[in-house]
Amino acid sequence: MIAKVRDVMTDEVRTVRRDATVAEIAALLRQDRSNALPVVDENRKVVGVVSETDLLAIQAPSGGHVAIEDILHYRGCKRAAADFTAGDLMTHPAVTVRPEYTVQDAARLMYVLRVNRLPVTDAGGHLAGVVSRADLLSVFDRSDEEIRAEVVREVIMGEFRLDPALFTVAVADGVVTVTGTPQAVDVGHDLVTRIRHVAGVVAVRDELACPLPVPAGLHF
Repeated sequence: MIAKVRDVMTDEVRTVRRDATVAEIAALLRQDRSNALPVVDENRKVVGVVSETDLLAIQAPSGGHVAIEDILHYRGCKRAAADFTAGDLMTHPAVTVRPEYTVQDAARLMYVLRVNRLPVTDAGGHLAGVVSRADLLSVFDRSDEEIRAEVVREVIMGEFRLDPALFTVAVADGVVTVTGTPQAVDVGHDLVTRIRHVAGVVAVRDELACPLPVPAGLHF
C-alpha cells in the first residue's frame, strides 16, 4: 500500500491568527519546538506561514537582526517588534499539501522548497494537520545503500536491461544523483522517471549526458 500524507501527519497543530504578536509567535515556536506555524483565519483556512526566519527579519536600529531570545523584551527600532503581527511577517500564499498526497510527493516538495514542515489542508483550504520531513522519511525506513542497490539492480539492470557500468549512482539522504550516458534521450527520461518511484527516493538529480541525435543523411 502506498503511504499517504494522512497516514503520517500530526492532527493537533498549534496555529496563530493574522493579528498574533511577535511575542505570541515566539512563545508558541518555543513551546512547539518548531520553526514555523500556520496562520489561519476565523474558519481555520490557511492564509500563510510564519517562521523563525520571518521573526529574525525584524531589523534592529543598528542594522542587525533581533534574536528570538530578545523579542519578548525588545523595544528599540522605529517600529517596535511588539508592533509586528503574523499578518505582517508571514509567507503567503502558503504552500500546502493535501492528505491524499503520497509521502514521496510531499517529500519531494519539501526538498524543492527546502523546508522541514508543510501545512496539510482539505479541499476547501482548511487546516487538517502538519507534516514534517521526519514524518515522511520515517515511512521509508530505508538506508541510502538500500535505495542505491535497488536503483542499480532492479531498475537499471532488471527493468531497463542496461549495463550498470555505464552509470554512476550516488544516494545521500534519499536524494539520488545519477550520471552516465543512456542509449537515447527518451531512455534517460524514462530511467529518471522510474527512479523517482523507488521507495525512499526524495528527489533525483539528473546528470545524464544523453547522446545527440545524428542528423538525417549523415553517416559515420
